[in-house]
Amino acid sequence: MIKRIGFLGPTGTYTEEASLKYDQTADLMPFSTISSIGQAVSSGLINQGVVPIENSLEGSVTFTLDLLISQSGLFISDEIVLPIQHYLLGLPGIHFPDIEVIYSHPQALAQCQTFLDQCFPKATRTASLSTVAAVTDMRNSQIPAAAIAPKRAAKLHNVEIIGQDIQDNSNNVTRFVVLAPQDHDRTGFDKTSICFSFNQDSPGVLYDVLGEFAERKINLAKIESRPTKELLGQYIFLVDCEGHREEPLVNKALSLISERANMFKILGSYPRWDS
Repeated sequence: MIKRIGFLGPTGTYTEEASLKYDQTADLMPFSTISSIGQAVSSGLINQGVVPIENSLEGSVTFTLDLLISQSGLFISDEIVLPIQHYLLGLPGIHFPDIEVIYSHPQALAQCQTFLDQCFPKATRTASLSTVAAVTDMRNSQIPAAAIAPKRAAKLHNVEIIGQDIQDNSNNVTRFVVLAPQDHDRTGFDKTSICFSFNQDSPGVLYDVLGEFAERKINLAKIESRPTKELLGQYIFLVDCEGHREEPLVNKALSLISERANMFKILGSYPRWDS
């Protein structure tokens, strides 16, 4: 049976590229939102879903974090890290001095800010739903326009590449996660993601929790916070640690943290990406 994998569409996005890198044999299905991918996975409409979770320049994708926090029966089962190379695309025959508006996803616009400031200081920057949707917006524009999009989008939409590798930082990479009804079995080279919050704030409460990892020499790969959306000043903490939740030391640390936290959730254990 062919695996069905949903990705943040439309066809030609970086998320589709990450999905192809993850499994070229799967039946790939585009979805318009991250939340719809989560619902499709939970309902069994698709086997897995690929969504962006973190960019090296712009930080975390909050839609993905909030989905993992709030939706039950959804886990991270794998991760893919993809170098992001942005291209400036235009209609055949367009002269770049004539361009008055540039479309792209807000993150792509932000990641190419220096290029745009220097080469198109007077062009209006307009947000699109995705980097590929930006190509459609460009084609429908009534004034001379361009789009920042993946290289594959140029071939799919029969437009020209005006500029290549226009991102501000050559180390621009995005981390994608694979959403599934269950996480991954132990491989010996794993990562575990969790989230937790406290009922009442008190001095040293977060320090004590993180100390459970330090005491067992478990390395933390990432820590950040998101508002609970209930009360101002209350936060949910998200932590990535090295090791699988079934490993004894990791399991013990997670068990002790769950006892101290008001809310505790394992978002998944999965293989660490090997660059």
